[in-house]
Order: sequence, then structure tokens, then C-alpha cells
Amino acid sequence: MAKFKYVAVDSKGKEMQGEIEADSQAVAIARIREQQLYPTKLIPLSDKKPEKKADKAAPRSVPGAARATKAKGGKMSMEIRMPAFLSKVKSKQLMTFTRQLATLIDAGLPLLRGLQIIVRQERNPLLKRTTQQIAESIESGGTFAEALAAHPKIFNKLYVNMVRAGEIGGVLDTVLMRLAEFMEKAQRIKSKVTGAMVYPVVVLVMAIGILLFLMTFIVPRFADIFKDLLEGAALPTLTMVVMKVSDALTKQLPYVALGVVALIICVRVLAKTSFGRLALDQFKLHMPIFGVLIQKTAISRFSRTLGTLMSSGVPVLQALSIVKETSGNEALGRAIQVVHDSVKEGENMAPPIESTKMFPPMVTGMVEVGEETGKLPEMLMKIADSYDDDVDATVQGLTSIIEPLLIIFLALIVGTIVIALFLPLIEIIKKLGGGT
Repeated sequence: MAKFKYVAVDSKGKEMQGEIEADSQAVAIARIREQQLYPTKLIPLSDKKPEKKADKAAPRSVPGAARATKAKGGKMSMEIRMPAFLSKVKSKQLMTFTRQLATLIDAGLPLLRGLQIIVRQERNPLLKRTTQQIAESIESGGTFAEALAAHPKIFNKLYVNMVRAGEIGGVLDTVLMRLAEFMEKAQRIKSKVTGAMVYPVVVLVMAIGILLFLMTFIVPRFADIFKDLLEGAALPTLTMVVMKVSDALTKQLPYVALGVVALIICVRVLAKTSFGRLALDQFKLHMPIFGVLIQKTAISRFSRTLGTLMSSGVPVLQALSIVKETSGNEALGRAIQVVHDSVKEGENMAPPIESTKMFPPMVTGMVEVGEETGKLPEMLMKIADSYDDDVDATVQGLTSIIEPLLIIFLALIVGTIVIALFLPLIEIIKKLGGGT
């Protein structure tokens, strides 16, 4: 039998250490779990000393040692770290990482061992390096949540706090599974909304390209023809308007382009201020056509995030603070802050949700039922599922409406230009006919 040293947490989240004899690692984990403990680290005692030496020689000093070699030896290593803007962890990659880790822990592997396996197979250089650092931090005695919190650009507060709750409750594998499902559903909704926007954007770009071509190349040539053939006669009003717009675009196109760029910069600068961000987010929620879609997506995200946090054991006030920070909409964030302050004063959640006027009556009613029955997290998840279905239906409806609207819009613009160019031609044909 081999001896193993283990670190585990009990049902209350208290960390315990000890030694156990078993024929294999799997048997050792099973025996530890029989004691109502949840192992987070398992080290064979026979390998303990070599691992320590290896740790001192390699893992804990790998980043520092590489830099020291460069400084002292004066030789450049071939290992070059990619800049942060080139190496990025996408939500899909983080979702895969989370599900893999949850599966490994659920299979009985210790957390540290699971992270080491992921390090070996991870292809994203930034996530690979970050996972290695997390494993080293846990090996040094830190908790998983603390290690994740050291990388806020990859793991947000929602992720860190759910992991912390999972560690305390001894249900880390379950929490990681919930996190993976949460990210999968969020990614699915995002993909549907993005997919719905692709067609309108493509059509708009083509329409703008066609209009620029007509106004800067075709219309000026007709202007020269009219000038020669009409011999100074007045042009129809519609034709004059089109000609002036064409003249402005042709002669002042650089200034128009600079004006558009300046407008975009002003909007982006404004979006960085509290007032500007609030105004822009309120406009998004109430904008024509897409406002309903954005509002339903925001409510779905709010309900699913809050429900996931509460079902994972995160206290309601802390959960509301996290939801506020991850809402992605300043107007909704302020409404959530109102709910947070009211709950902090001892009120139920439903009345302040209703008072904000940001949530439909159905949401308020279901939250109230959830509070009365003691099943608020489950009710929040049902709200999220319901609004996810609404988002699907809204996306399909918008797609079917936008297509004909864009075609009609493009036809009207091009048709107006064509009519404006043909009105003078009619006069020219009449003159030519009268002359013969």
C-alpha cells in the first residue's frame, strides 16, 4: 500500500490535512470521501520530496528564472511571450476550460491534478500560462478562488465568487458545471443576436456603397450633360436637391469623412463618462426595432446570473452587487443598485424591482412567488429560460421584418435618384422633339 498526504475541506468549508494508506490514488480519494471530506490535493508521500525539489528548481521559479537568465547571461531566450492584445482568452475557450475542469473533478481527480492535465492540453498560450500560475498558487497553499482572483481580465467577479461558494460548500464540481452551462447559454444568446445583425449590416454597407457610387460618379456626369443641353434652363427641384447633395459629397467628401470620425470619437469619449454611458444605455433599451431585443437580453442575463449565483450559495446582497457589475448596461445597473439597497434595508426583492420600472410585471410577479415559496433561484432561472425563448422569437421576427424594410429603403433612395435624373431628360427630349 502507498501512503498519500491529502488536503480536503469538510461540508462547512473547513480545510483539513492528513495522511491515508491506499492501493491507488482513486481508492485514496474514495476513502477520503467516505469521511464526508472533499479532497482538493492528494500527494503520494514517496514522491513528495522529489516534487519539492522539482518545485524549487523549476515550477515556482520558471517565470523569474527565465527573466534572470536573460539579465545575467545577456542572451535572449527564444521563448517570447505574446502581447496581451494578441493573446486573448475568448468566452468559448473559457467555457471549455470550465467544463473540462468540472468533468475532471467530478471524476474524482484532485483540483491540482485536474489543472495540470488541462495545462498539458491547452492550446491558448495565455490560458495555458494562467492555468499554470493558478496550479502553482494552489500548490503553495492558496485557495482556487484566490488564484482566480489574481487574473481579473480572464475570470470576472461572477466566476470567482461562484468558485468561492463552491469551495466553501464542498460542491466545486457542481458549481463549475453551472458556470459552464451559464456561459454556454449566454454565448448561444449572443450568437443569435449577432447572427441577426449580420444581414442588416451587410445590406446597409452595400446600400451606402451604391449610394456613394451614384452620387460621386454617375450624378456629376449627368450634371454636365444637363448643363450643356438645357442651356441654362432651371432644373426641377428634386434634381437640384440631388445635384447639391452630390456636389457636397464630391467636393467635401474628406470633410464628411472627418465629421463621421469625429462623431464616432465624441460618442466613444461620452460613453466613458457616467452620464454619457447612462444616456447611451437608456437609448439602447428604447431604440426603435432593436430596443425590445436588447431589453429582453438584459433581463435574461440579469435573471440567469442572479439565479446561478444564489443557487451556488452566494449571499443575495453579494450576488446583487456582482450582477450589477456584470450587467453591461448602466441603466439596468442603477436599477439593480436600488434593489440591492432595498434588500439591505430588509425589504423583499419584488417591490423595488417593480419600482424601478425597468422590469415587466411578469418578472416582478415571478420573483414575488419565488420569495413566498422559498424557491427564488429556481424561479429566476425559469424567468431566464422564458426570456431566452422570447429573444429567439424576437430575433426571428426582426429578421423577417428588417429584410423587406431594408430593400424598400434602398429602392426608395435609388428610385429617388433615378427619377431626379430622368426629369430633366424628359425636358431635353421635348426640346429635341420640338426642334425637329
